[in-house]
Amino acid sequence: MRYSSSATTPPPSQATKADLRSIGRLFPYLWEFRGRVFLALALLIGAKMAAVMVPLVLKEIIDALDKSNASLVLPLTLIITYGFLRFASTTFSDLRDLVFGKVTQRAMRRVSLAVFEHLHALSLRFHLERQTGGITRDIERGSKAISSLVGYLLFRITPTVLEILMVAIILLVKLDWVFGLITLVTLIAYIGFTITITDWRTQFVRRANTLDSEAYGKAIDSLLNYETVKYFGNERYEAKRYDVNLAEWEHASLQSQRSLGLLNGAQAATIAIGVTLMVIRAGNGVVEGTLTLGDLVMVNAFLLQMFQPLSFLGVMYREIKQSMTDVERMFTLLLRPKEVEDAPDASALNLHGGEVKFEHVGFAYNSDRTILHDLSFTVPAGKTVAAVGASGAGKSTLARLLFRFYDVSSGSIQIDGQDIRHITQDSLRAAIGVVPQDTVLFNDTIYYNIAYGRPDATRDEVIAAARAAHILNFIESLPQSWDSVVGERGLKLSGGEKQRVAIARTLLKNPAILILDEATSALDTKTEKAIQSELLEIARSRTSLIIAHRLSTVVEADEILVMEAGRIVERGKHPELLAIDGVYAHMWALQQQAEETL
Repeated sequence: MRYSSSATTPPPSQATKADLRSIGRLFPYLWEFRGRVFLALALLIGAKMAAVMVPLVLKEIIDALDKSNASLVLPLTLIITYGFLRFASTTFSDLRDLVFGKVTQRAMRRVSLAVFEHLHALSLRFHLERQTGGITRDIERGSKAISSLVGYLLFRITPTVLEILMVAIILLVKLDWVFGLITLVTLIAYIGFTITITDWRTQFVRRANTLDSEAYGKAIDSLLNYETVKYFGNERYEAKRYDVNLAEWEHASLQSQRSLGLLNGAQAATIAIGVTLMVIRAGNGVVEGTLTLGDLVMVNAFLLQMFQPLSFLGVMYREIKQSMTDVERMFTLLLRPKEVEDAPDASALNLHGGEVKFEHVGFAYNSDRTILHDLSFTVPAGKTVAAVGASGAGKSTLARLLFRFYDVSSGSIQIDGQDIRHITQDSLRAAIGVVPQDTVLFNDTIYYNIAYGRPDATRDEVIAAARAAHILNFIESLPQSWDSVVGERGLKLSGGEKQRVAIARTLLKNPAILILDEATSALDTKTEKAIQSELLEIARSRTSLIIAHRLSTVVEADEILVMEAGRIVERGKHPELLAIDGVYAHMWALQQQAEETL
């Protein structure tokens, strides 16, 4: 089953629960800075109270300057108060953003780091099934959505609703109940239209974003396989495949845009009706003498002040819904269960030799496909055991199980008598060094890639590891020497050069247990022979498991396991296996014949 960014639109009740879960999961990250949160909320309330007071003071200024007032004087105190309230409203809002900025940025940092760490903790199965582009897109949108979600909920929706309620109460108390009723009815109608239409159109927004992630994932996958695309001349095929996704995305985006037009029209009509009714009511009051000119100005100022943020309520609601969706997708990654976890009572590996023992091990990647069948063998401390066989025999699975990328389906794997399921993964993997068949390097310098084996190693140690891997002369011959960047996945290096970098960084790690998984498969014969003696010398000083297809690399192993279809069919030293004249002897004869032909 391939990981995909696709997701069907959940029913409204499930979507609401998912939204609440998203907010709830963010709460611990915000609560860490609760002092700043409370201070920001206090500044928010102060800013809104100052904003609501502005029309009230403006009314008093207008009434004081009314020519019908016989004792006309300049209301200097009111004008100063008006200016101060304007200043306070803006200043409190700026201070609020300043105070809360650290909370939002830290939450984004913590959540992004938690997801990053969790992805590294997931099993190899997940990473073999994933779509890197889609996951990257989900994490990117999710981390940005945290800022949007917190900002809109706390500093847009909450103060807007608070302001509207305060205005409605003021109008109800200072004028009459009709003003308050019109305000509340308009608010309820506006929110009702906004929520109903936005919930309906969310399906189009979700679909557009899902297709965006899928298109992005396919584009990344195609670019990562640039050489393969070129080998088969499939540029047009890749472009067409990408365009199919883009066409679907275009259709979903157009549906989203059309539904947005409908929403905007409904919102504009609601606001227009509410404003018109309020102005008519206030104008009649002035004509009839029940309201002053200042009251009319106050009502108009309240309307402008209230409906301006309200006009963005639809945008805010849509952004909140989308942010919740993005955050939920990111938290879905965070909540994905780990297939391989440390046991609650797991202890650090206690190494005293490094003996490795497979005892009646059975394993299946899927329930319908068993890879290993009742496998038992021991790699004594300081000895070298090799596993050979045709492709698909299960050789590389031995390394993955020992490194605990997967847990065995039956039986056990022990190191110095300790079941690896009962020791911590960190201590287990610290004791094992692997030179894989398919070496993938970081898009960084050669020095970085070799030093990755032990980041705290000195430069002299890194150079010594490169020398032992027979790659030092090559590195020093490069124009940028150690600072040469190897390209994405190491594509600027040849297969043999990448393999030697992998050998060097494993030597730098200096593990007690060494796994060589087709470690010299990408090397030419001359380079292989040069490195082979070094590898054998290194293997003699530690417990080593060599997985090989080329039998010439394992002739000096203390024991050779011949595997077929997940079973050990022969075992013994090289001369003993040749004497048996069985599977191993047949493989040896074929490879010798092939080498003689070359």
